[in-house]
Amino acid sequence: MSNFCINFKKTMIPFLWLILLTHIRWVHTADLANVQISQVQNIFILAGQSNMSGRGGVINHGQNDMVNETWDGVIPPECKPNPNILRFSAGFQWVEAQEPLHQDIDLGKVCGVGPGMSFANSILKRDPSIGVIGMVPCAIGGTNISEWARGGVLYNHMIRRTEAALQGGGKLQALLWYQGESDTETLEDAKLYKFRLKRLFKNVLHDLQSPTLPVIQVALASSIGPYKEQVRKAQLGINLPNVRTVDAKGLPVGMDYLHITTLAQVQLGQLLADAFLQTQTTQAVLLPIQPVTSNAPKSCSNFVFDLLLSPFR
Repeated sequence: MSNFCINFKKTMIPFLWLILLTHIRWVHTADLANVQISQVQNIFILAGQSNMSGRGGVINHGQNDMVNETWDGVIPPECKPNPNILRFSAGFQWVEAQEPLHQDIDLGKVCGVGPGMSFANSILKRDPSIGVIGMVPCAIGGTNISEWARGGVLYNHMIRRTEAALQGGGKLQALLWYQGESDTETLEDAKLYKFRLKRLFKNVLHDLQSPTLPVIQVALASSIGPYKEQVRKAQLGINLPNVRTVDAKGLPVGMDYLHITTLAQVQLGQLLADAFLQTQTTQAVLLPIQPVTSNAPKSCSNFVFDLLLSPFR
């Protein structure tokens, strides 16, 4: 990483967090009182970084290392809106879900297709009696797991949004987690990843008073730095009884070698749905299972970089 990138990161990250923190506080104080009672019966948290937020279909038209991103607007049939699928907006209100799910959450980025809509549609297709699904988007692109530590902005935001979503009724069904690409940049972060990940999951279950909540994490398909295998080993080695692991290795990655493609997001959502439905058949005793894996061929499309973070990613 060049000195320019390092200095840019040191100066810009605090500024970006200030903007995010201001946004979170404003939303909380202005809109929390407006949480509406809904018919949501099944609530899912979506958290992590950009591949959970969704970059499927995001195209960079920039030249000479300039960023000029747009989303192509292509929505696969598996990700179409459904009146039985809602999302918890940045304004703390339930609205009908549609792509991009994180457009008002992952600020300063161009968001595209993520795994959430495919996940929800897959569950409804396989179990139409499950009732209305409500998703709580919380993912923020480019974030290191240390930034999700208890007491930090991202962690507090996730817990606050989830608690607000539950005020209208419904049952918290699972945490969907896809993160780790940013922790492949340094050996220190890669070595600490397993400890930090286990601590995060334990804290979330404790603070949401949901000790048996299923946690479905995704093992990396791509990375920013050279320590992907170390982080993947940590993810695949998690042995907490509530945790299921979906292995994204082999899913198609775009031309930036970081973000998985739209079709890959569709497949990932279906794999996440498979893993969640498995937990419903073992509610009495949640035991670790083998990762759900993909044999999808690798391909390249969609040149994607995270806006503002691209100089050091």
